[in-house]
Amino acid sequence: MNELFPVEGRQFVLDTNIFVEAKNEYYAMDICPGFWTCLIHLSQADRVVSIDQVLKEIRAYEDDLTEWAKAAPGTLFRTTRRPDIANTYRDLMDWVWRQSRYRKRAKLDFARAADGWVAAYAKVEGAAVVTHETFSAEAQRRVPLPNPCAQFEIDCLRTFDMLRESGVAFEWNGTP
Repeated sequence: MNELFPVEGRQFVLDTNIFVEAKNEYYAMDICPGFWTCLIHLSQADRVVSIDQVLKEIRAYEDDLTEWAKAAPGTLFRTTRRPDIANTYRDLMDWVWRQSRYRKRAKLDFARAADGWVAAYAKVEGAAVVTHETFSAEAQRRVPLPNPCAQFEIDCLRTFDMLRESGVAFEWNGTP
């Protein structure tokens, strides 16, 4: 068992934007490799996961993140090819399509993206979604991931909240 992080606590399901924005901004792979190592350790402790649909989106970038994701252990990216997840995804999509406030294009974009699958996986597993998207009752041109999560009582939080709840702290060792 992994001794680095508490094994007790809820599981977190990472949205694609967590990986992409971390790589492009505050946890760039060349200046904060500890973040990426941390994700692996947390996945081995079954605290952090993502899904096959997110991996598919990451692979489309064909960059350092793609290579990192390909090398990640099987504990990180989980399959959504399960009847319980598919049924929950269908319920989420039914709800999205019934919402008159979202434009048709927004609904189609949501259906093509990994977001609905992230929410479905989290709901089935009793996990929390980690995303940079925010809830918006006024949204029309897109379906923010936290909106269906709120409807289906799935907690949504951001990267820093997940790291704090997981007991993670990055420290510089004083050497370049």
